[in-house]
Amino acid sequence: MSERKADETEASERRAGSDATREADDAGDDLTHTTDEGDVQMVDVGDKPDTARRAVARGEIRLSESTVDAIRADEIGKGDVLATARVGAVQAVKHTWETIPMCHQIPITNVETDFGVRDDRVVLEVAVETTGKTGCEMEALEGVTTGLNVVWDMVKAAEKDGDGQYPGTAIRDVEVVSKEKRALE
Repeated sequence: MSERKADETEASERRAGSDATREADDAGDDLTHTTDEGDVQMVDVGDKPDTARRAVARGEIRLSESTVDAIRADEIGKGDVLATARVGAVQAVKHTWETIPMCHQIPITNVETDFGVRDDRVVLEVAVETTGKTGCEMEALEGVTTGLNVVWDMVKAAEKDGDGQYPGTAIRDVEVVSKEKRALE
C-alpha cells in the first residue's frame, strides 16, 4: 500500500472513530446509571409511585443423564438437590441489592421457584413479585443463576470426569421471560 493511501486510510479511521465516539457520547445522554462526567450512579426512583411488579426469569443446567437420575431418586450424597437450590434461589433474590452494585433494595413480596427435571437438564424458573418503585427482573435473574449454581455445587462430584473436569455440564439460556407492572389498588 502506498504511503499516501495509508495516510488516507488512517485519516478515515480517525474520522470514523470520532463519529463513533460522538454517537457513544450521545447515547450516554440516555444512560441512567452514569453522570454527565461518566461516573456511575444509582438511579433516583424516589419520585416514582409504588407499583405492583412481577418478573419471571428462566435458565437451565445441562447434566449427564445419570446425574439427573440420581437427582430424581434423591441419591446425591450432599442431600436434596432441588430443595437446597430452592433455598439458594430465594436467598439470592432477597440479597440481589448486595451483589448488583446499582440495584435498589426492594420489598420482595413473593418468590416462586419451579424446577423442571428433564432427561439431560434441570430447568429453573423464578418469579419475583414486589410492590415498589422499580422492577424486579434482576432479582429473578439472580434467583435463577444462583439456584442453578447450587444445583451444580450439589452434583459436581457426579458430573466430574476422570480428569476432574466438567465437559458436559453447562448453565445456559438464562433470560427474563416476562415482566409486568400495574398500579396498586
